[in-house]
Amino acid sequence: MKKRMLCGIDVGSRQLVVAIDPGTGAIWEGTFSNDAAGHRNLIRRLTRTGTAARVCVEATGIYHLDLCLALAQAKRIEVMVANPRATKDFARAQLQRSKTDRTDAHSLLEFVRRMDFEAWEPPRASILALRAFSRRIQALLVTRAQEKNRLHADESVEATPRAIRESIDRHIDAINGEIESLTQSALAEVRVDEDLARRFAHLISVKGIAEASAITLLAELSVLPVDMSARQWVAHAGLDPKHNESGTSVQGAVRISKIGNRHLRAALFLPAMVASRHEPRVRAFYEKLLARGKKPMQALVAVMRKLLHAVHGMFQYDSDFDGTRFLAEGP
Repeated sequence: MKKRMLCGIDVGSRQLVVAIDPGTGAIWEGTFSNDAAGHRNLIRRLTRTGTAARVCVEATGIYHLDLCLALAQAKRIEVMVANPRATKDFARAQLQRSKTDRTDAHSLLEFVRRMDFEAWEPPRASILALRAFSRRIQALLVTRAQEKNRLHADESVEATPRAIRESIDRHIDAINGEIESLTQSALAEVRVDEDLARRFAHLISVKGIAEASAITLLAELSVLPVDMSARQWVAHAGLDPKHNESGTSVQGAVRISKIGNRHLRAALFLPAMVASRHEPRVRAFYEKLLARGKKPMQALVAVMRKLLHAVHGMFQYDSDFDGTRFLAEGP
């Protein structure tokens, strides 16, 4: 039987720490950037000898998806996305005493060597298309905001030629047209996929989640592993608390970590704000936090976090939003 190259990858937000066994007995270690260029370099490293490769990464739910998609599309590379609980138990069984990026990569290499290999299946084409449409829409929204700010600044300066203002107006109109066109394409992807359509309907049952927010939320959540918990969703969105303490002298305010999916975090902000005003049970929860001394932004972030828990439950139990599950006592 022809030997395969084996590889374990510890995935971080900016860096991939890699341990490769090329079958010669010597383990190669290296690092690559966790971006498109780094993925291409890693694929070249894995395929340059023409040997088939099996790669194991951990399902972080945050940074591994784009890497896995790139690896799965490459020739002669198979990918296994391991459950973090399984890899943790495996490392404990191997008596791994220290935990660093390097030791984690070696542990994943040993995991793919010893455990039954289960090839990872990429998300459905409709899900990936929806995510691509959503990401493009978000990029255009940023560009539109920049152009609007530029127009406001130019209108404040009398010396600005009218032709420049008209040029910016035309660009904004063009962007609006593109956003509308891409939104309709995204909705078309949702309509032809029964599972996406059902989840989309659950999302817009929340007062505050309209079509635009639902597209982004559905796109970002649908690519996550199905066995992720609501708490893992919260961490994935970067809405988990980050404590700032040092000894007895430093007791900083607790803030959200913001280590995670900024698209998902941004898509929750406006729905949380609207729901805090127009969804009775959400408003009661928000006002309850204010009465306990929370600042408005702290209370709003708590609503975002609890909304994400609610969406997790809606998807899990295939049900629309139920305010009594959000807050037991009435407003």
